[in-house]
Parts: sequence; C-alpha cells; structure tokens
Amino acid sequence: MNVMQSEGQNRVVVIGLQPGELLLESIRQVVREHNVQNGAVVSGIGTLKTCQMHYVTHTGFPPADRFYTLVDKPLELLSVSGLIADGEPHLHIVVSCGEKEVYAGHLEPNSAVLYLAEIAIQEFSGVKLIRRRDPVHNVKLLGPKDQD
Repeated sequence: MNVMQSEGQNRVVVIGLQPGELLLESIRQVVREHNVQNGAVVSGIGTLKTCQMHYVTHTGFPPADRFYTLVDKPLELLSVSGLIADGEPHLHIVVSCGEKEVYAGHLEPNSAVLYLAEIAIQEFSGVKLIRRRDPVHNVKLLGPKDQD
C-alpha cells in the first residue's frame, strides 16, 4: 500500500457541463487547461444520454475487462469519483436508469451529457502522484512521483 498525504491549501475546480458535452473528455480538458496534476474528483452528478464504461471480468492476473455501452437511455449520473495522478484522471461512475437498473464501472470516452453534469475536482498541494505499471501483476499502481 502507498499512502500519500497532502498539506496546505487546496484549490477546487468546478465544472458545469451542458447537453451533448462528453464527460471524460471534458474533465480531461479542464485538468489539462487548469494544470491539475494531482487531485480527486470529490463530487460528480447529472444526467447522461450515452455511457461507456468497463468492469473487470475475473480475479486473476493480468486483469481482463469487459467494455459496454448504454445508448439512448435517460441515465441519472449518481456518482463520479476517482483520483488524478500526474495529470491523468482515473474515474469510476455509477448510473441508474429507471427504478430497477443500476450500472457501475470505469468511465470510458464518449459518455455524453443529457441535460447537465456537475463535477468538482479538489487539487492536492504538497503531494505528487503517478501510476506505474507493476511488472509482476501487469497493473498500473498508484505511488509517489519522484521529485523533479
């Protein structure tokens, strides 16, 4: 386990997305344009008309993923959360459709906003993160970034 602690003031970047905007691509753009190197998506809600995600399919190594798309469904975006390490977001989402359908997984590109989406990113100060591939398990693991 790697534990990194941030100290000092933290900036918050809030994103309001409009109909048709792409969720992951917009978050990546804001992270890049506002130079958010390390942080967390601490809140994410809204609605989607299409959603692309993946989930793991077994417990062995290396991991295997199943990608799927929810298309032309009115989806409530219940949660977006995850970390930003070295400028790269790793985000998971939970969406619902109607009264009995709930889907969750790793957010993928081309998930389009239906009416709106609201995202809050808290930037970390004093901690530098990076994901490095673990050669034994073939998984990118979070850890401290070497000081430049």
